[in-house]
Amino acid sequence: MDLSLSQEQTMIKNSAQEFLRQELPKERVDELFRSDTGHDPELWAKMGALGWAGMSLPAEYGGQASDYTTMGVLFEELGAALCPSPLLSSVLAAQVVLEAGDDDGQKQRLLPSIARGDIIAAVAYTETGGSWDADSVTLTATRHGDAFELNGAKAFVPDAHLADNLLVVGRTEGSPGLSVFLVDRAARGLTVRPHTGWLGDVLCEVTLDGVRVSESAVVGELGAAGPGLESAIDRATALLCAYMLGGCRRVLEISIEYSQNRIQFGVPIGNFQRVQDHLIEALNSEQATRWTTYEALWKLDGGAADAQLAISMAKAVASDAYFTACEAAHHVHGGIGVDMNYGLAYYTQKSRTLQHYLGDAVHHRKRMAALLREAA
Repeated sequence: MDLSLSQEQTMIKNSAQEFLRQELPKERVDELFRSDTGHDPELWAKMGALGWAGMSLPAEYGGQASDYTTMGVLFEELGAALCPSPLLSSVLAAQVVLEAGDDDGQKQRLLPSIARGDIIAAVAYTETGGSWDADSVTLTATRHGDAFELNGAKAFVPDAHLADNLLVVGRTEGSPGLSVFLVDRAARGLTVRPHTGWLGDVLCEVTLDGVRVSESAVVGELGAAGPGLESAIDRATALLCAYMLGGCRRVLEISIEYSQNRIQFGVPIGNFQRVQDHLIEALNSEQATRWTTYEALWKLDGGAADAQLAISMAKAVASDAYFTACEAAHHVHGGIGVDMNYGLAYYTQKSRTLQHYLGDAVHHRKRMAALLREAA
């Protein structure tokens, strides 16, 4: 595997860095972290104009048909800049529609708008336990003639407060498989409440109390959305790992710079062995995330038989490594690291949230074990 960037990927990296330097200075990141929505509509519109929301989609739906390694380069820069946006939610939702949606109706109606960034879509999968196992989905969809009534609650849903449409995962009576329903954010009986706590993203509880949707709101075939969901989640997970890698990289850079400039006992603190130990721990975390993430993206692009295994390996590593890199960085910085104005704590906050999104390390280690048993 060659980690060197192609000419196109280098252009994406450089343009993303320049865009983020101009549009998302440290002060703006601070404002967005402290805001109620964590969202900048003007920034999102500019990202849409750059075509970032449609990179993963085929040209026939207004996308750029980029490979996932190239998208990973972009997401790494977004993670390094702590860019808050509904981009990953939109990518995940678009992939669910692409994999499971109706070719003539739903794909043509939704995907071009998502690709342009005109609408924001979010996937409501997890429930109160926060598990990404299919067996954890209990939301019910009961048929009433040519409509369905949805009852249940979803938890820890990113960007639900911003979404125009929600792709709600549930079960219908008599069907063991999962179904996906397209629900308008303004539907009667649907409420969205942001969770409170030390969160790096705005995560929401979505309650559906007798929400009625037509049969045309079923994304794809009723009870058969499982494989499409799994495929879409895999792709989004690989990109999430790239975002987390960017955070690891930036945390390491901040720590190295601080160790060179902070003087104690007449010398930079980077001369002290214990400080060096923490820097090496952060470096090892960044490198482990880098190699497993880009291996997963490479295998995803190549259609490798073990791509799912590589993706779960990358997420298991990234979930632990981003957390560990931030912890090591705080040891290097000491007291200033907890000053919110300094900025390091925002990476720590983000690492704690993303640690669990799309499955934590325990979930993905269990999945790896299951995949290895199947392959044996």
